[in-house]
Amino acid sequence: MPILAALPLTLLPFAAFNLAAFGFLGSSAGDPWAMPVISISLVSGAGFTLLIGDLMIVAGLIFLFIEILKATRIGTASLVDHILSTLVLIAYLVEFLAIPEAAHSVFFILTVIALIDVIAGFSITITGSRRDVAFGNSDLHH
Repeated sequence: MPILAALPLTLLPFAAFNLAAFGFLGSSAGDPWAMPVISISLVSGAGFTLLIGDLMIVAGLIFLFIEILKATRIGTASLVDHILSTLVLIAYLVEFLAIPEAAHSVFFILTVIALIDVIAGFSITITGSRRDVAFGNSDLHH
């Protein structure tokens, strides 16, 4: 199994946040996560503005969905994925607690997404294992 396939996709928003927070994507005055990506007028007459921070959270949620799908796999790949997801969560937590640039609501929400990835991954694997064991036991009694 290639190591890239085992890397948790929640690592991508982590890397993107750090690149932006530490100025590797160019510096901007003020909060880089409050910059508008698109503003449109809705039929209701209200205006809608999508911010870069909102877009980052949406990307994190899309990656979370893919990670949950990956958690349905069985075997060694699943174990490696769980371990790496846990390490990514630890990186999020350490950075959130120790690095001033990470003290932002966008980073906090991305940290919660990484936490859900870890919890969901282990929960899905345990549930799938129980089902496999239950099917195996029912075959022995017939």
